[in-house]
This record gives sequence, structure tokens and C-alpha cells, in this order.
Amino acid sequence: MDLTGAQWRTSRRSTDNGGQCVEVAALPSHIAVRDSKNPRGGILSFSREAFEGLLTDIKAGRLTP
Repeated sequence: MDLTGAQWRTSRRSTDNGGQCVEVAALPSHIAVRDSKNPRGGILSFSREAFEGLLTDIKAGRLTP
């Protein structure tokens, strides 16, 4: 996965709450997600449709720990 030029961002709702945040980069063909406290660690990659579905499920409370 080529991440050259990726612009990573965190949610505006993120606070300094112990580092439990993710960063997201919108790339031409997919959405990349990484752990904000370990940016050189692993990266998850989603199609735009799959990422939108994930956000919908999170907002609806269908994904709980």
C-alpha cells in the first residue's frame, strides 16, 4: 500500500484521553486507519463502502466491546 502523501487526521472530538485515538487517511482507492500512539505500527485498509458501513455501525451502537 502506497501511503506517500497520505494526510493523516484525527477526529475533532478526540481529546487527550489517554491516547485511545485512531488516525484516518483518505486515499484515492481506500481509507487507511492507524493507531495514533503507534503511527509506525500496522495499518488497516478499507474500501470506502466498507468504512462507511463501519462508521454507520459504530454510530448506531452495533459494535460494542
